[in-house]
Amino acid sequence: MRPAHYPMIGLMSGTSGDGLDLAYCNFTLRETWSYEITGAVTIPFPAVLGKKLMSSHQLSALELALLDVEFGTWMGEKVKAYCNENQYKPLAVCSHGHTVFHQPARGLSVQIGNGWALHQASGQKIINDFRMLDVQLGGQGAPLVPIGDRLLFPTADFCINLGGIANISMESAGQRLAFDICPFNLLLNAQAVQLGADYDHDGDWAKAGALNENLLNALNSLPYYSKSDVKSLGREDLENDFIPLINSSGLSEKDVLRTLVEHYAYQIATVIRTHKKKKVPAVLVTGGGAYNSFFISCLDKYLGSMWDMVSASSELIEFKEALVFGFLGVLRLCNENNCLASVTGAKRDSSGGVIYG
Repeated sequence: MRPAHYPMIGLMSGTSGDGLDLAYCNFTLRETWSYEITGAVTIPFPAVLGKKLMSSHQLSALELALLDVEFGTWMGEKVKAYCNENQYKPLAVCSHGHTVFHQPARGLSVQIGNGWALHQASGQKIINDFRMLDVQLGGQGAPLVPIGDRLLFPTADFCINLGGIANISMESAGQRLAFDICPFNLLLNAQAVQLGADYDHDGDWAKAGALNENLLNALNSLPYYSKSDVKSLGREDLENDFIPLINSSGLSEKDVLRTLVEHYAYQIATVIRTHKKKKVPAVLVTGGGAYNSFFISCLDKYLGSMWDMVSASSELIEFKEALVFGFLGVLRLCNENNCLASVTGAKRDSSGGVIYG
């Protein structure tokens, strides 16, 4: 079969709110899919725009609609400048958008970053709104990355992404399973900000803190962890369940960080131990949390050092989600399924994404 090449741009605006990840990627289909990240950059949000995005769930309907267009235009301008500077010519730009509301039980998942505005400002074909079809099919609309994990990283037994929220995907009985395990940087970064930094470098502040058993037990006892079916976490869950426990604990920021890291390591290790088929599974860890060396040491402790951490370049660690959204766009252009019912709980697999231009 003649190789098919797909140059794409993936855009990821995660729940952490630190900026826009832009990755120019080339995907090739021979007998299997392969990829190359040709160029990638994180573009910080302007202060005013970033503040609006982080408080977008509190805006009026009109303010949110205006922000939708403003954010789409801003992303489009950044894409145009990046393509002009590097002479890139993608087939399409695939945007995750910024999640404002994620309430799949009510048939709703809203990501802003207007497609037409993005199209006009960039001059490129746009694919966005990847979640809503799955939600309307009764799914969670999340996670979306597992199809990329299956087709792009087949040798990894577990793919874990440590972004604003920690999620995992794996093969089980011929199906892909995936779900959000626990919060991650959304809660850690909030504590780091109180200490004067955007994040806890290497987990040093957490390492200096004291573990609090009361908070740890309260976190581990949250109802979310007893759910065994398809599940996902949104900002609303953090505000309703996690943050009140942290706020009422009366602990210092470093003690909260220490306890959160222990909590995360315990929950993630529990999932790996429950689902592993090999004595020493291969685990691909990406996202900003992969650089949190104290967390990695805690995870190793709970796994009894019985795991192999897959080697990953800094580009893959930092831009895997942008890479995969570019890949979701390839599958959408090919009219192939890019959303798996086995991980979202939908009625069927689907090919989600709205095409503009």
